[in-house]
Amino acid sequence: MRKAVFILLMTLLCLPALQAQAPIVTGAERTEDYIPLTRQSNVAVCGNQTSQVGSRHLVDTLLAMEVNVSKIFCPEHGFRGKAEAGAHIASGTDPETGLPIISLYGKNKKPTAEQLKGIDVILFDLQDVGCRFYTYISTLHYVMEAAAENGVRVIVLDRPNPNGYFVDGPVLDTHFRSFVGMHAVPVVYGMTIGEYAQMINGEHWLANGAQCDLTVIKLGNYTHNSRYNLPVPPSPNLPNAESIYLYPSLCLFEGTDISVGRGTPLPFQIYGAPMMKGGDYTFTPAPIRGVSENPPHNGKECHGYYLKEYAKAQLDSTNSLNLQYLLTAYGQYSDKEHFFTNPNFFDKLAGTDQLRKQLVAGMNEEEIRMSWQEDLENFKSIRKKYLLYPDF
Repeated sequence: MRKAVFILLMTLLCLPALQAQAPIVTGAERTEDYIPLTRQSNVAVCGNQTSQVGSRHLVDTLLAMEVNVSKIFCPEHGFRGKAEAGAHIASGTDPETGLPIISLYGKNKKPTAEQLKGIDVILFDLQDVGCRFYTYISTLHYVMEAAAENGVRVIVLDRPNPNGYFVDGPVLDTHFRSFVGMHAVPVVYGMTIGEYAQMINGEHWLANGAQCDLTVIKLGNYTHNSRYNLPVPPSPNLPNAESIYLYPSLCLFEGTDISVGRGTPLPFQIYGAPMMKGGDYTFTPAPIRGVSENPPHNGKECHGYYLKEYAKAQLDSTNSLNLQYLLTAYGQYSDKEHFFTNPNFFDKLAGTDQLRKQLVAGMNEEEIRMSWQEDLENFKSIRKKYLLYPDF
């Protein structure tokens, strides 16, 4: 009897651990929750190479289940995810299914009324990485806005946020609103794309305060403390977990003379420039077809730092942006007047011109962080209203 009670107690004590280890189930994998919502409907899919149901593409899964998919919308990097950042994405036809593909990058960022003619439902399935300047949430905004204007339902198939376990960075000043930052959120906002969609709707951020008919297919076995390695790279220059963890801190360099490793095997895992003094690592960017055709400092030796080996451990322990990369690079750059090669773009990425001015003024990390705390706390109170999963 005592042995039986002991076994029962041990089983009950182990249950939380067993549950914590259960695999995360993506929204796309929960077909029983959304396929019934598509019956008797004309469906468009907004997706890319990350839109997978297990090892099969979402579009192929839908067609096999006799869902009437009539067109595909694709974001930056294209439907198969083979285009580098900022590259022109042409509309066309998916060779594997024959379905028309409409690009939502470039001049046509928002589906038009003509493009949505006859569409009843948009299935939105993109793997976000949890940073304000990663443009998939901007595509989400425009899809929701077009849907609201044309009476189309949006079903977001939720996916984990690999950077969803913390919130940090300056909150965007709407004077700096752009496609790399559309909403008053911090650089890292700690929400899944489904939660973010609810916030866009709930805060009336769509044009004229509109709201779309929105359904979020939730994740299974997910919390904001979950760590998730993406099975498919979300874009060509984010090839692995290390690059995704480092991306929130390193992307700000895109408005400066500092290379983040585009044109090398280590994009967003190293940084440096020919004009940097110091550093213990050198690299020479070169064109990589389909990834970085004309990388910054092409053919020039850059001096800087290799971050890959300790990226995940460092970010897991600090749960914050790493400002030291930026402070170090600015301090070691020999020609300060030319550090910000594109100050307007830097400000758009930061969501404010204050960070650039703070660097020039020589402010330290603690002073910079203090300057965004009030806005950050205000955002956190908004964020809480839309969370679908246990928070960190």
